[in-house]
Amino acid sequence: MNDKRLSVLAKNLVNYSTQVKRGEKVLVESKGNETSPLVEEIVTEVAKAGGQPFWYYNNEHVERRWVQNASEQQIKDFGKMHLKLMKEMDCYISVRGADNSFTLADVPQKRMDWYRKHFYFPVHLKQRVKKTRWVVMRYPNEAMSQLAETSRESFEDFYFSVCNIDYARMSRAMDPLVKLMKKTDKVRIKSPGTDLTFSIKGIPPVKCDGHRNIPDGEVYTAPGKTSINGTIQYNTPSMYESTLFEGIRFEFKDGRIVKADCAGGNTTKLNKILNIDPGARYIGEFALGIHPNIREPMRDTLFDEKIFGSFHLTPGQCYDEAPNGNKSAIHWDLVLIQTKEYGGGEIYFDDVLIRKDGIFVHPMLKDKLSARALRSGR
Repeated sequence: MNDKRLSVLAKNLVNYSTQVKRGEKVLVESKGNETSPLVEEIVTEVAKAGGQPFWYYNNEHVERRWVQNASEQQIKDFGKMHLKLMKEMDCYISVRGADNSFTLADVPQKRMDWYRKHFYFPVHLKQRVKKTRWVVMRYPNEAMSQLAETSRESFEDFYFSVCNIDYARMSRAMDPLVKLMKKTDKVRIKSPGTDLTFSIKGIPPVKCDGHRNIPDGEVYTAPGKTSINGTIQYNTPSMYESTLFEGIRFEFKDGRIVKADCAGGNTTKLNKILNIDPGARYIGEFALGIHPNIREPMRDTLFDEKIFGSFHLTPGQCYDEAPNGNKSAIHWDLVLIQTKEYGGGEIYFDDVLIRKDGIFVHPMLKDKLSARALRSGR
């Protein structure tokens, strides 16, 4: 792709999202053969900023062969090697452009568990997330266009309208929501098939405003680990380890997922994922999605979790910035959209309605967090 919009995106990634400084080491990891044009622009901008780029090309087909055939000890050694590299880095930029989202679908669950425990958890959840300035994004290739069920040209227009939005302006618009969440104890959420209560008291809210993910557009915190009770019926499909899950439903008792099922015959695999460790059945994140240009799910978490009028409730590892004590090898963002087109719903903070059918109605929020205001930065 030869597109000036890639240059704009690269400038934002290097100068705004990761804020690369002179002399800093930047790991630029890409997956997929089509990602080269954006990687070239990123490396150019890192050089202009005085940083030292290290680029690493990954490929999901090679990754599949490796995980299918390596022993657990080999995967441990693989994780140790990548951990050493990550510890050298100040910043991390990931461009993910796999040409087949289902490449890992037939890898045995035991091997995926090894890969998650010995590679993803130590290298990414413990080191990269906690100790580097990082940003992760997808690349607008044919596979993403197919998941979104649209032409590539139309998808690229959508992609850049979402990714190249003015995140600094969006960040300012989030401030009243952060202020309100800091004062909130009890949260209640109601939607078709969903009636949940939990506490967020004492757990900091965090703005996601283009410094971690692109696209971005959410404010997150975490529920008290044992405070969730009730039922949730997610209405957004979710890809996890090359398996598409739909209609996921959880029942909670004192914070723990005591029952989990889903549509399409994947209930057994769903529960295997939730049984990987004790923390996988507790929630590590609660977030409100507010990106004004993302309105429909496309089976890609980086986009779907930002959907305007959505929220996500995440089984697994909490973030250090919003800690509730939950530890796990997984962090699985599952999304429920509450706009009228998806059944509607309400969110209450301390028994006060703050959002109805995906629209903020609280006096502190309705002007700042309307779709129009978010687009204009008003």
